[in-house]
Amino acid sequence: MINIGLYYRVKEGHEEEFERVFKGTLLILKEGNFGFLDGKLYRDTNCSREYLLYTEWEDIDSFRKFTNSKAYTQTVELGRSIIEGQPRHRIFRQ
Repeated sequence: MINIGLYYRVKEGHEEEFERVFKGTLLILKEGNFGFLDGKLYRDTNCSREYLLYTEWEDIDSFRKFTNSKAYTQTVELGRSIIEGQPRHRIFRQ
């Protein structure tokens, strides 16, 4: 198993929309055949526009499989209008 953190800064006023899109994306990941195990969304208490999506995958190849999929491309397109700047990803290894 591998954990990946995806960090996002949401444009002001789009926080609820981002959270709604996250819930839809979570369903896609759980129903897809990507090796996705679980995901949780955390909101920064110091800046309500900063989020961390903490995900669990079977392995790094599973995450890469998702990032090369049509579902990932669609998710990125959905987020373009509500995300500020470039999202960051961090791989957490044990």
